[in-house]
Amino acid sequence: MAELREWATIYLKGVAMGSADAVPGVSGGTIALIVGIYERLIAAVTAVDPGRARRVLGGVRPGGRADARDAFREIDGAFLLVLGAGIGTAVVTVLSAVNRLLATQPVATYGFFFGLIAASAAVLLGDVDLSTPRRKAAAVAGFALAFLASGVAGTALGNPLPVVFLAGGLAVSAMVLPGISGSLLLVVLGQYEYMSGIVGQFVDAAGALALGNGADALVETLPPVATFLLGGVVGLFTIAHAVRYALARARAATLAFLVSLVVGALRAPLVEVSARLAESGESWRAAAPRFALAALVGAVLVAVLNRYSATIEY
Repeated sequence: MAELREWATIYLKGVAMGSADAVPGVSGGTIALIVGIYERLIAAVTAVDPGRARRVLGGVRPGGRADARDAFREIDGAFLLVLGAGIGTAVVTVLSAVNRLLATQPVATYGFFFGLIAASAAVLLGDVDLSTPRRKAAAVAGFALAFLASGVAGTALGNPLPVVFLAGGLAVSAMVLPGISGSLLLVVLGQYEYMSGIVGQFVDAAGALALGNGADALVETLPPVATFLLGGVVGLFTIAHAVRYALARARAATLAFLVSLVVGALRAPLVEVSARLAESGESWRAAAPRFALAALVGAVLVAVLNRYSATIEY
């Protein structure tokens, strides 16, 4: 019974992480710090390597099952699976809800995102040191990359499966970095609204299939969902390692680059709202009050989370 409660607790912590990472500006890594599993998560992720992966897969052979169990324990596989199930549950649920909000209340929703991103940037800027030319250059590069990509990546890149794969890799790898939101990177790449829509369609199709209404819609949405998840798995065990290596070798410059990405990405919600207002014929003057109110709510949420999180240590 005690073990079952432990796994249920880990699952719920995964739900909290996934809920955070499904909205731009809030980091699942920060939630991992708050709920006390960040160090265990990093240890498990960094324990995964090609050798252990091959040993785990070798369990399909009867003679390799004992070694596969050992390798699975070495990477804390049960923890990763249960936590991943919680994260996946929350991401699907939250993205489905966000998809509906973007359709009905786009100005307030993007205003909320703007507040989340702005407050996250303000919190993170306190950890940035720009005392050397190298760090200043990294900060400029991060800001420029996010600023230029925000608002134009969606039309420039489109939504082909290779882009969806890359988006999944970048978004999920950000989950191990406190303060950096995976969904924020999706916004910068112009994939957030697309993926929230696809996930919403996937959930609706799965529900329809359960009621016996056919599988056509599910088959149509499965490729992008599966591609995104595959990219996430690859990104978690490759990009995340690369980012942590960069932080270990040049922490200040890498942190300056990452935080500047957040600052530059503030352009994205503004661009999205401007596009929606142009479609509806509404002016910014009329939309500004609800945008600002929603932004304030988002900023307060980040402030509360930051108050209860530990000092960020990479």
